[in-house]
Amino acid sequence: MEPVFDLTIIWAMIIAFGVIMYVMMDGFVLGQGILFMFAPNDESRDVMMNSVAPVWDGNGTWLILGGAGLLAAFPRVYTILLPALYIGVFLMLAGFIFRGVAFEFRFKAKRSRYLWNWAFSIGSIVVAFAQGAVVGSYIQGFHVVDGVYAGGAFDWLTPFSVLTGLGIVAGYGLLGSTWLILKSQGELQAWAYKVSLVLLMAVLVVFGLIGVWTPFVDDFVYQRWFGGVTPLWLLPVITLGFAWWLFNAVRKQQDGKPFVATLGLFVMTYFGLLASKFPYVVPPTYTLWDAASAHESQLFLLLGLLFVIPFVLMYTAWTYWVFRGKVKKGEGYH
Repeated sequence: MEPVFDLTIIWAMIIAFGVIMYVMMDGFVLGQGILFMFAPNDESRDVMMNSVAPVWDGNGTWLILGGAGLLAAFPRVYTILLPALYIGVFLMLAGFIFRGVAFEFRFKAKRSRYLWNWAFSIGSIVVAFAQGAVVGSYIQGFHVVDGVYAGGAFDWLTPFSVLTGLGIVAGYGLLGSTWLILKSQGELQAWAYKVSLVLLMAVLVVFGLIGVWTPFVDDFVYQRWFGGVTPLWLLPVITLGFAWWLFNAVRKQQDGKPFVATLGLFVMTYFGLLASKFPYVVPPTYTLWDAASAHESQLFLLLGLLFVIPFVLMYTAWTYWVFRGKVKKGEGYH
């Protein structure tokens, strides 16, 4: 008897949701690190850290959810992608360690504070670049023979993946600057307005180059976008709409709208990526159904996850509600 629901699609949606939640919620924390050494002064850096201190640890829950769900629901992905992206994933984890240690030690240090400043900044940049390069290598595809990765250790590092890495660094920086607009005031907020406009231009240029280049990296993507009239072209149009909204909100020096518009930019870009590669999860070889675990395994794990996700959403929403408001110099929330 055929199952009533396609659990593979359900799991794909859950993992996709976990990934975009991580990108949106940890992206602005990484953005603080990317901008950290460019801040006006050390007091401003204190405010930047205080603005994310209550939430940065919990944001990683979504990365764990996405990674664990991927292993459970699509085990073949791990057997291919980990060997292919081993160095990139290692760099990302090393950056996480640098960022996490610096976050905890910086406020306790005195003479060595400048070292922890650099550790926080460099760690955040490495994490962002590695994530972007991994996305670029996914778009390019992987050389697989008989279910085993057959490429080299540095196949993931190409001019295209370097460009996607820089794009994510700029994008996270924009998330970070618009978050500062929302959470800071005075000198730091004025600086964040200026930086946001510069980063918006950088994001539009880099993402535009990626958008033009991507169809020529993968024939499948080319056919999907240029094989005929398709509603997919609404995605870049809506993305440009969010960019225009962001530009106007920053120019009018509004508080909350720049951050919301930046989230919209990321969501639409993410939809564009998913629409370009669906249904391939290990392009250009394996679809979601090729890489999926057994139906019984998917069902068993799904029942547990249906209880976990609502609680994660509730405590996340509660945390952001409790720590709403502006952060002042020399203190936390008021």
